[in-house]
Amino acid sequence: MDFLISAAHAQEGQAAGGGLIEFLIMIVIFFAIMYFLIIRPQSKRAKEHRAMVEALSKGDEVVTNGGIAGKITEVGENFIRVDVADGVNIAVQKQSVQSVMPKGSLKDL
Repeated sequence: MDFLISAAHAQEGQAAGGGLIEFLIMIVIFFAIMYFLIIRPQSKRAKEHRAMVEALSKGDEVVTNGGIAGKITEVGENFIRVDVADGVNIAVQKQSVQSVMPKGSLKDL
């Protein structure tokens, strides 16, 4: 019956595992993908938001992260005053401004 069973079970297997170089190449590729897909776009958005917050001025129409829309009446170092209705002003942190609307956008409301 020996002629039907292959002699492969008697042979030694090859050494398992790849080399250290292949592992390091995979790690570098992984970090490059993470950088270009996650880190770089996030830092670009943060830079744009920081520039927008620094450029806020009196008269700008803004929308906050909470969804409050209004016109800036006063700009401080950390806070701004936003006129949300006739005679209703609220103090909002500058960092909570989500976007600056085009002039005249609030007249439609």
